[in-house]
Amino acid sequence: MTLDQELNVARRKAAKPMLWISMVSMTMMFAGLVSAYVISSNREDWVSFELPPALLTSTVLIIISSLTVHAALMASKKQKNSISSLLLVITLFLGIGFVVSQISGFGELRDAGLFFTGPKSLISSSMLMVIVFTHLLHIFAALIVLIVMITRQLLGKYNNGNTLGFELGSIFWHFLDLLWIILFLFFYFNT
Repeated sequence: MTLDQELNVARRKAAKPMLWISMVSMTMMFAGLVSAYVISSNREDWVSFELPPALLTSTVLIIISSLTVHAALMASKKQKNSISSLLLVITLFLGIGFVVSQISGFGELRDAGLFFTGPKSLISSSMLMVIVFTHLLHIFAALIVLIVMITRQLLGKYNNGNTLGFELGSIFWHFLDLLWIILFLFFYFNT
């Protein structure tokens, strides 16, 4: 085996553990943010409010996107590349719909008089927006990953069992989906 082949094998072996380590790091960051939310909820100036309906819509979109990215991976493993490509594009549009819905949720909060900063802002709405915005930043990264996956799928790079990049992208997408569902349920029962 040549040095390049050995390096390629080593990179492939390290890829999933590195992704898992980064997901654990992200989980710890969100656990810290949620902990700050919980601790702040004991303040005298804490005001509860209902979540905007757009956040429920975004939750439905992200659940569906998790199903489509999984189906795309399964299709790719079966060498059904056109179906896989279509499902990835659908996942991308669902992800974009998630982002649009989240931004709409920010607008609904603003319309309800709940602001991120300023004299009319509340600690409860500010903390919600920080956590949701932080998740959105991760979703933007995942959308870039999806675009790379679509490009590689269209170029025929995922073939003959070589689906590691596809698997890594899918795992990351599922992780962010699960993270959002947990955050949504937390806020639904704690705002």
